[in-house]
Amino acid sequence: MTKKSKLWLIAALSAIMIFTLAACGGSDKNSSGLEDGTYTAEFTTDSRMFHVNETKDDKGTLTVKDGKMTIHVTLASTHIVNLYPGTAAEAKKQDKDDLLQPTTEKVKYDDGTTEEAYAFDVPVPEIDKEFDCALIGTKGKWYDHKVKVTNPVKEDK
Repeated sequence: MTKKSKLWLIAALSAIMIFTLAACGGSDKNSSGLEDGTYTAEFTTDSRMFHVNETKDDKGTLTVKDGKMTIHVTLASTHIVNLYPGTAAEAKKQDKDDLLQPTTEKVKYDDGTTEEAYAFDVPVPEIDKEFDCALIGTKGKWYDHKVKVTNPVKEDK
C-alpha cells in the first residue's frame, strides 16, 4: 500500500468515525448530559414575587426531548400574564404570539383550600446556569429576572 493510499484510508476511516459518533451521540442527550425523558427539577428565581407556587415545593416538570429542555412551572398566582425567555427589552419588541402563554391550573393547599394559578412552559438553555426570563404582570410593565433550573431527578414511568 502506498503512502498516499494509507493517508486516504486513514482520512476515510476518521470521517466515518466522526459521522458515526455525531449520529449516535447527539440524539439522546443534550449539553447538560440529560437523556430524553421527564424529570422533576428545582426552578428558582431572583424574586420573592416571581416564584413557583408553594404547593409545588419550588419544583417543576422538566421535559427533555431531542436534546431540548422545557420546564413546566406553576406560579403563585394569576398576576404574571406572560413570560419571555430573554430580557424585558427584547420582550417589548415581540409579537404576543412569541410570548410564553399561561395555562390555568388549580392548586390545593395543605389547609384544603384551592385556587387557580398560572403555569408556564419555560425553555431551559442549560441546567445549573442562570438565564434571563422577563415577565409582564397585570399592570402591563415588563420586568427582568434571572432564573435557574437545578437538581433534575428522572421520574419513573
